[in-house]
Amino acid sequence: MFGYHGKILLIDLSSREVRCEQLEQSVLQAFIGGTGLGAYLLYRFCPAGVEPLAPANPLIFVTSPLVGTRLTTSSKFAVVTKSPLTGFIGDSLSSSFMATELKKTGYDALIVTGKSSSPTLLSIKGGEVEFLDGQALLGLTTSETEKAVKQRLGHSTRVMCIGPAGERLVRFASISNDGGRQAGRTGPGAVMGSKNLKAIAVRGKSPAAVYDPEALNTIGDDLTRRSLGPATEKYRTLGTVANVSVFNRLAALPAYNFQQSTFDGAEDVGGERLHQSHFVKTDYCANCTIGCEQIVVTTDGGPKSQGRMEYESAFALGPLVGVSDPNAMIRASHFCDEAGIDTISAGVTIAWAMECFSRGTDFSRGTDNGFLGGAGVSGPPLRFGDGDALMECLRQIAERRGLGDLLAEGSRRASEIVGGGSGDWAMHVKGLEMPGYEPRSLKTMALGLAVSTRGACHNRSSAYEADFSSRVDRFRVDDLRGGITADGEDFSAVLDSLIWCKFLRKAFNDLYAESAEIYERVTGWSMTAQDLKVAGERINNLKKLFNIREGWQRSDDTLPARVLEEVLPTGVAKGIGLTRTDLDMMIGGYYRARGWAEDGTIPDAKLRQLGLEALVSKTAQPSTTVAAPG
Repeated sequence: MFGYHGKILLIDLSSREVRCEQLEQSVLQAFIGGTGLGAYLLYRFCPAGVEPLAPANPLIFVTSPLVGTRLTTSSKFAVVTKSPLTGFIGDSLSSSFMATELKKTGYDALIVTGKSSSPTLLSIKGGEVEFLDGQALLGLTTSETEKAVKQRLGHSTRVMCIGPAGERLVRFASISNDGGRQAGRTGPGAVMGSKNLKAIAVRGKSPAAVYDPEALNTIGDDLTRRSLGPATEKYRTLGTVANVSVFNRLAALPAYNFQQSTFDGAEDVGGERLHQSHFVKTDYCANCTIGCEQIVVTTDGGPKSQGRMEYESAFALGPLVGVSDPNAMIRASHFCDEAGIDTISAGVTIAWAMECFSRGTDFSRGTDNGFLGGAGVSGPPLRFGDGDALMECLRQIAERRGLGDLLAEGSRRASEIVGGGSGDWAMHVKGLEMPGYEPRSLKTMALGLAVSTRGACHNRSSAYEADFSSRVDRFRVDDLRGGITADGEDFSAVLDSLIWCKFLRKAFNDLYAESAEIYERVTGWSMTAQDLKVAGERINNLKKLFNIREGWQRSDDTLPARVLEEVLPTGVAKGIGLTRTDLDMMIGGYYRARGWAEDGTIPDAKLRQLGLEALVSKTAQPSTTVAAPG
């Protein structure tokens, strides 16, 4: 077999049983790898209705056929689980050398279930799995954990781990690897923590062979040249933080908990200022020729903090919480990486709390529900623009102390506990906090956020691209948005399953056709552009099918009350809003474009068309196993 190993490794932390299972070629071709194969495995191995933090919820790590080929930007892996924030499918991607090391284990995916009786370091070395004592790692930050594991098992070992936030089951905890790279969104770190699993150390020795290496080298050289062209120039100069000033001009930059769409201090925390005053170097993901990461450092004479900065972190820990001090923003972002916290969910949840303070919200119900330590809100009040209060709040979240214990539940649960109408300004979809795109001035993006199976996500459809193009009027709603969003989701599913970095997407002349050829050169299996398009559709339908099984209802496809009831007060979008009627109209168009029923469910005919009907019935069948490794 080429490009794949055709096997998955299943590890039960409770029984310490290790076994492997074969994957059929038809499954690999149908779901490709990455988030696609991860969705398939989650549907098969996740018990219906399981609590996300229960031992039976699988934590799945998946590579792809492109990982290990040295094609530019292909060194990514997916983490898939049932999200403790949403209760629906949770998937996250990380770019790192860990991806290539996972691929060299000889498996296409690792599936971890159960719960260890004590803190555990899981070691996977070649085909051998060891359950090592992880007690000494407890309380360490992500970088400290990685350093300690490497000292113990060798510096060539790749490590993924949780920080203090994951240990304490912060529902938006991340999984860190390769010096702070994060599988951040949807709370996989909390699932890892719930299993008493502090870290996973990986050393592989079984790379997957490539079917036609000579042809692939030629294709790869050409793709590398294109990756250094104008399509990626923005990422190679200022990185994604350049979006701060761009979005501010377009009135698409959420500020003060989405109460405004522009921010007076945007210039201070934007890419240009960071590059001029805080820039240290450009960093690269494994096997990447683009180099979008900006490493920045504080310069104010306070405690030094240095780390990577990208747009979503800058938005969430800057404008959204009213902070215009770049040093405070850099410290907050670096702290999140060290504690193992998703910066978006952290910033959006804290912004909700800041607005609660500004409105005089009564937090006493948090005490009644077992939060706030029975002593109410401790420390100074949270105010927009207060960088010191932001840092203290992040510390409290990571330690689940005081107000942080409540906020560690995420904005949806926190607002449900506190009540008092605070859910109206809890900015989430399906429990996942909103990214840095103002939906009232980006109508296609609004639809993409509302219907995303992951919750409020900008990466699983890239619907904002249509709004920033000449294809549509971004301020108006129309019936074109449904098809555009569905197509964008399918396109993104192919990217996230092969796995390509999204920053490379515009370097392709025809992503489907070129990727199909590359797939054939890697695997030796037939693949057409149309096959890949259908695979993208199949993957998104399967994700929706999982959510339906876990309790999804039509009412879950919506946006926060603020977006649907308030107009924008500032910038070129002043007075622009989005009504529930308009959103429902676009959602109806999306369902029709998908071939779904009016209530958003998937007809049997669509399942048969995509070959998913057999999967639904097969999940009840026992799996076929082969001899356990080691």
